[in-house]
Amino acid sequence: MKNYTRNIVLQPNEMPDKWYNIAADLGGKMLPPLHPGTLKPLDGASMSVLFPDELIRQEMSGERFISIPDEVRDLYAMFRPSPLYRAVNLEKMLGTPAKIYYKYEGVSPSGSHKTNTAIAQAYYNKIEGVKKIATETGAGQWGSALSFACNHFGIDLQVFMVKVSYEQKPYRKMLMNLWNGKVEASPSNTTQAGRNILAQHPDSPGSLGIAISEAIELAVSDPATKYSLGSVLNHVLLHQTIIGLEAEKQFEKAGDYPDVVIGCFGGGSNFAGISFPFVRHNLDGKTKTRFIAVEPTSCPKLTKGSFRYDFGDVAGMTPLLPMHTLGHDFIPPGIHAGGLRYHGAAPLVSALVNEGIVEAQAIDQLECFEAGLKFAQAEGILPAPETAHAIAATIREALKAKAENSPRTILFNLSGHGYFDMYAYQLYLDNKLTNFIFDDKMLEGIEGKTHPVELAFR
Repeated sequence: MKNYTRNIVLQPNEMPDKWYNIAADLGGKMLPPLHPGTLKPLDGASMSVLFPDELIRQEMSGERFISIPDEVRDLYAMFRPSPLYRAVNLEKMLGTPAKIYYKYEGVSPSGSHKTNTAIAQAYYNKIEGVKKIATETGAGQWGSALSFACNHFGIDLQVFMVKVSYEQKPYRKMLMNLWNGKVEASPSNTTQAGRNILAQHPDSPGSLGIAISEAIELAVSDPATKYSLGSVLNHVLLHQTIIGLEAEKQFEKAGDYPDVVIGCFGGGSNFAGISFPFVRHNLDGKTKTRFIAVEPTSCPKLTKGSFRYDFGDVAGMTPLLPMHTLGHDFIPPGIHAGGLRYHGAAPLVSALVNEGIVEAQAIDQLECFEAGLKFAQAEGILPAPETAHAIAATIREALKAKAENSPRTILFNLSGHGYFDMYAYQLYLDNKLTNFIFDDKMLEGIEGKTHPVELAFR
């Protein structure tokens, strides 16, 4: 038996007590968000209708490390530190000289990394006395996570779930209901934004941009309700860095360090969570790790979108964010990786792409499902379709190492399990899934739907 270290364990007292804020290390590389009405840089007061004060402070903070409250860490201790595994059987299956590690976030109550920020956001809303939160969810991981957190802290929750995923993933809805989350398919008749979409497109499959519009409308119309977002914004990515901070400690124990870090990419939260703590060492010149963000070919904001100011939602209610975007009214095809069906990219990740620090790849749905099945057969965990994108890129990188006879250490984030996605895997096994071809004509007119970055200097 070879002396492999398959599971690199951290003890509970080794859990990080601070999150890492990469904004502190990007300095002048970041453009400010803009007020949607005045087109001036956004201030904290303008955000108070949506978020509690502490989350606004974190969103705008230049502090490098931000302390995790004890009550948040106590709830994290239900599932953190999460395990870091070496995928020895996958290495053997591929015949690669590469070492493959994965951080497994599927051990959380909701089965994905989303619980990390859901707990933090619900906590900060609770201490400010918020009684209700409105949010959106794509595939349901975020809605499940926030339902769990809100139930724990005694906060009511209204979730607008993208209709195509609402129909594809009924067990996610059931899980939210179990934790007292109320769920509606979006677009809905509950909000004016939803009614407007349905009037124009009665059969609309929905999108995260539409669902965000509905949630924000509900929040701004009710003083007792705040809004919560599961990705894209700085404070959300901040909370996810506990993933990479733990992984750093685990690699120290393993006596190894990643040459390549890979994460799937929708809005940016799980990619940021696994990568940002390692990116900071590249920024200070200590390492030369590669970082690969993997998106679906059907929603390729990083590989085919443009870097511009754009809204985070269809109705144009959010601040204007400097990001790679396909246009805020882009409706992605109904791939089963619903968490990756978002038109825009987190400003922090967009800045790193612009600086050449983060690479972007787009991979077809069928290749991703094939990679997910290979991983399940080798490692015994069925990954969510979102995570299968990261696995597909990992397999590509491992086979490249084999072809070049060049060993390397690869880390990817297994951001969630796929046990609510069995229907999608069955469709794949029955040869009933297809690739969605992105037509470049879909980008026509994007400049008219977004704002040039020069607006930042008005």
